[in-house]
Amino acid sequence: MIYLDNGATSFPKPESVYVAMDDCMRNYCANPGRAGHKLALKAGREIHKTRGLICKLFNIENPMRVIFTSNATDSLNLGIKGFLRRGDHVITTSMEHNSVIRPIKALEKYGVRNTVVQCEKDGTLNIKNLKRAIRHNTKMIVMTHASNVTGTLMPIEEVGSIAKSRNIIFLVDAAQSAGIYDIDVQKMNIDMLAMPGHKGLLGPQGTGILYVREGLNIRHLKEGGTGSKSESLVQPDIAPDKYESGTNNTCGIVGLGAGIEFLLEEGLEKIRNHEKELTGYMIDELKKVNRVKIYGPADSNKQGAVISMNLEGLDCSDVGYILDRDFDIGVRTGLHCAPLAHKTIGTLEEGTVRLSIGYFNTKEDIDKAVDAIKKISEELNK
Repeated sequence: MIYLDNGATSFPKPESVYVAMDDCMRNYCANPGRAGHKLALKAGREIHKTRGLICKLFNIENPMRVIFTSNATDSLNLGIKGFLRRGDHVITTSMEHNSVIRPIKALEKYGVRNTVVQCEKDGTLNIKNLKRAIRHNTKMIVMTHASNVTGTLMPIEEVGSIAKSRNIIFLVDAAQSAGIYDIDVQKMNIDMLAMPGHKGLLGPQGTGILYVREGLNIRHLKEGGTGSKSESLVQPDIAPDKYESGTNNTCGIVGLGAGIEFLLEEGLEKIRNHEKELTGYMIDELKKVNRVKIYGPADSNKQGAVISMNLEGLDCSDVGYILDRDFDIGVRTGLHCAPLAHKTIGTLEEGTVRLSIGYFNTKEDIDKAVDAIKKISEELNK
């Protein structure tokens, strides 16, 4: 199959990820931090190693501020619900995934107010509108780095500077950008960074990360065994233990570490340039196809490797079905768990066909995908 659904999860993974996970499962996948025998200690060391690799990738100073979760949704819920309190005001944008919008909406009944800043038709953010949304009680700005619908890149460094100057906590959803774009939490004034391990970081599903900067204390959302301060009946106030009750996903975290090692060895610039080149090429070729409408910036300098399109006269779900059945091409169709984003770009009723490119895609993949879409279009013209 030609896999163009990397915005949902990256596939395939580097061979080193499969090897590392198999080695862990077969040779040392004991319970980390719960015993003093060799296997448990080895498991614990490998988890700590992955924390260190994450620090290196995002310029995080203290590995103990890296919290492992199950996915980006888990991370965003912890960051949003763990920080905001009654009477607070939070700002977000109209291009967010439901993993941001739903936790924020759920807090309304607890007295947390919100403002959703309307983005432009192509998904871009007008900074002036964000500044106007700031109130005296604004405590947090939460926003995506790259839209999961259009790929639109957001000015997170500029927003981080604004947030810092106003003493507002800045939480970035890096689900579509981590492992592809350079993210420096110090330089960009990012207080919390949420991301999945299974997309651009090239790890397995069931892994997520939340970075919380030093000195920022958020509430934990669950209690249980941590392997630390076991004599106490209350949750230990130690990071990351406070937030990681229960057995870690050791095998998954080991695979995530292998994925990040691959990224560091290849270099983000090389990865980004490859995806950018294929994205620009695909946009240019799709523009030549009759009936195709592309949403978002339609510019690889202004978006990540995510392209949303429709074929005039055919439902997006039918396009996806035909691509899968007749051409063995995997894409995502529908609303992509981001209804406000689709409302912003004008596709709430019909959704879109999303083509998301990954590092292991080739120009030949793009040519075949565009040719398939062209053939579907030609059938509509008969």
